[in-house]
Amino acid sequence: MTALLFGVLALALAGPLPAALARAEWPLYVPRAAMTLWQAIALTAVLSAFSTGLVIAINLLAIGSGGPLTATPAAQISRLGWFTWSLCALVFAATVLIGSRLLVTVTATGFRTRTRRRHHRELIDLLDRAELRRAAGSDIRVLDVPTPMAYCLPGLRSRVVLSEGVLDRLSLDQLAAVIEHERAHLRARHDLVLEAFLALHAAFPRWVRSESALAAVRLLAEALADDQAVRVTGRTSVGRALFACADAIAPSGAMAVGGPTTVARIRRLTDPPAPETLRSLSATAYAIAAALLVIPTVAVALPWLTELSR
Repeated sequence: MTALLFGVLALALAGPLPAALARAEWPLYVPRAAMTLWQAIALTAVLSAFSTGLVIAINLLAIGSGGPLTATPAAQISRLGWFTWSLCALVFAATVLIGSRLLVTVTATGFRTRTRRRHHRELIDLLDRAELRRAAGSDIRVLDVPTPMAYCLPGLRSRVVLSEGVLDRLSLDQLAAVIEHERAHLRARHDLVLEAFLALHAAFPRWVRSESALAAVRLLAEALADDQAVRVTGRTSVGRALFACADAIAPSGAMAVGGPTTVARIRRLTDPPAPETLRSLSATAYAIAAALLVIPTVAVALPWLTELSR
């Protein structure tokens, strides 16, 4: 029964619940609390999947009628029967497979992303037109191209990349808002959060993962950077900068200030809910996140502690 509950929880947190949360509008207005909730959902889904395998393993190795552990398949089949033993072994093998796939996916995603960013950073440094810069900063790189581009390249040697096309569109305060937005991404290392969600998304089977969850997390990362830019330059400058850069593009692996989510981000800046509503939403999101992390952990730990005490 415990394994079944953990399995159902893992499937629910990997598919239907993230899809429902991704369709909701309120997380966009409390992005920090909503990002915490998303991280709790992802972590609990992984822990629940592994807990399912652990509980199954305990069932396979349970103490037999004679006293010793039924560690051999023959003894396990004799105690459980062919059908139950096959079902337990299949679920445990699937859990191990998902765990192995997650490790491989995290490693491969990190390697590919860092390699792509390193090559792109080297190219940007070669093409940089320092004489076109209108803003100071050693991390700023300007490209002499008319196409609007404004994005950042995270890493140990981070870069904020702007094009001449974007510079021609923006006033000084709007340019400051764009630069602060991108630097907020770099300081908070939003790339690592998105990388973890991308690896988790790729590791789970297609029929349980939510395609909209990854997009929702990306939107929250942009909202967090917008809020930081608002603290420095004000809502008006950020809103106008977002509108001016709505069609800005960025290469794969970078985080652009514009994009298809621009309208939603401008709307949240111009028409935010009341402060009391925001506080209530934040408190609720944090409470749900804490419950998701604490309750399954306690449910796993108590049986183990009971067996150890025995």
